[in-house]
Amino acid sequence: MSRHQDPSAAVAAFGYEMGVLKRIRRSGWWQAGVRDPESVAEHSLRVAQLAALLAAEENGDPERAAYLALWHDSQETRTGDLPHSARPYLAKPDPRAITADQTAELPEAAKSSVRAAVEEYEARETLEARCAKDADKLEMLLQAVEYRSVGVQHVDRWIASARKDLHTATARRVAEAALRMSPLSWHDR
Repeated sequence: MSRHQDPSAAVAAFGYEMGVLKRIRRSGWWQAGVRDPESVAEHSLRVAQLAALLAAEENGDPERAAYLALWHDSQETRTGDLPHSARPYLAKPDPRAITADQTAELPEAAKSSVRAAVEEYEARETLEARCAKDADKLEMLLQAVEYRSVGVQHVDRWIASARKDLHTATARRVAEAALRMSPLSWHDR
């Protein structure tokens, strides 16, 4: 028998779990000297926004790309944010398996929707999934530039990593533009 026989209670419980993302910090930034890095939820919001913009410019479905991006780090409620320096010591958790556990109690439509989004994002076979992944890397690049602008000195490896992993032409152009401007350029217009 399931813990949440009431579908509404299952959605509410899942909502509480997703709220944990607001408290999990992006841990890799601690290694760069950032004392209070952004949360996974803050990161995911800008990733979803950027994914929509990239998809629109690449003639894809902005809504789908944003939806995929919303779920791309949702598994971190169970694992925390693992920095890249952990890779040699830990096997990468399977996002699909974590998502299956997280969504097990959800009503069928909600469960299928989240699982399909995570599957599509992880497979990277659709334009929208590639835009969502590029948005993840682009967001990291923007965050690194923002941290650098307030005095964090050791962010070059994050910028280089993000640039190397961009696949769409739009994301590459946006990254190059972002590196030539101040994070406050939007304010100076």
